[in-house]
Amino acid sequence: MAKSLGTPLKDRVLVEPAPAEEKTAGGIIIPDTAKEKPQKGKVIAIGKGKKDEPMTLKVGDNVLYGKYSGTEVIIEGKTYLIMREDDIYMVI
Repeated sequence: MAKSLGTPLKDRVLVEPAPAEEKTAGGIIIPDTAKEKPQKGKVIAIGKGKKDEPMTLKVGDNVLYGKYSGTEVIIEGKTYLIMREDDIYMVI
């Protein structure tokens, strides 16, 4: 990444969501209104963690998170999610 997007505070993580599926397994094209929110993405930036809890994630990790986790933010025209590390279920 050419430009730094900043550093999240404490145990927060900035995630770039994976694009929503465009087609079903059978090849049917899914319209924008029916697309599922992605539940996986890539860690773009992490905070320093809490006082007694260092961060376990690192930049570049591909992760799974809850369907309604995080807050959507738009930075330089691109959509990201910012969430607590606890909202992330696993590294894939």
